[in-house]
Amino acid sequence: MAALPGSPTSPRLGGCTDDDRRRVPVRMGTSHAVFVRRAVADQVVDLRFFTATGELPACGHGTMAAVAFLAARRHGAEHEFRLRVSGRTFVGRAVRDGDRIHAAFDPGPVAVRDATSAEVGPVVDALGVAPGLLSAGVGVGSLGRARLLVPVGTAGAVAALSPDGGRLRLVCDRLGLLGCYVYSTPTSSGRVVARMFAPSIGVFEDIANVNSTACLAVRLAGAGRGELTVEMGDAVGAPSTITASVRPGVGGRRVLVGAATTVDVAGW
Repeated sequence: MAALPGSPTSPRLGGCTDDDRRRVPVRMGTSHAVFVRRAVADQVVDLRFFTATGELPACGHGTMAAVAFLAARRHGAEHEFRLRVSGRTFVGRAVRDGDRIHAAFDPGPVAVRDATSAEVGPVVDALGVAPGLLSAGVGVGSLGRARLLVPVGTAGAVAALSPDGGRLRLVCDRLGLLGCYVYSTPTSSGRVVARMFAPSIGVFEDIANVNSTACLAVRLAGAGRGELTVEMGDAVGAPSTITASVRPGVGGRRVLVGAATTVDVAGW
């Protein structure tokens, strides 16, 4: 993930077009890029997110990267920022701990439901989940775009997956899914190992996916589990840890997601 100063509201500013923004993840060797601009009038920070294939309406780990990026440019240990994504304004918080920055935010309303057999069968086949390893309770979660939430029995089964990327993209495109989030059965402490495959937005495998973790947290909260710690990225050599908690809130459940990161300030 690259967090870069940019123009969130204009197709062109300072010579940067949306086509230019799509090229940034490719040039930076990242799956996504978030473009950050502070609106002087109301002190809100506007964010836009791009992959190589186009713009996304929201991106959880992009938001996390932006919060850490903003905090790294300030002195002090604790910071709050008002963020605006696709018209929604919310607060991002950061706490500095040595060279690491702990970032957290509420990703907004999450919709979850049971997946249909027409959704489960084709996606599981394309994922290559071995017979007997699929657990009950496959779901669909959305924070604007739907993704399949696929439980398998063990962390080893998650690590062993080797999906057919082309086939998975065709299936996800046909079903209107951005991808699928495969996760192991939670341990007693709420630890989960997960992998996110998102071929329909041009990302075969994500190193971390905050929005899908938020969807999973809401899905599992219905079974009485309010806290999750999700390990991701090991399969692509970039380990990451995401936390999620679910609490009652006005109008429904409230989700808080967080992660710790370091910021490379080279070239600023």
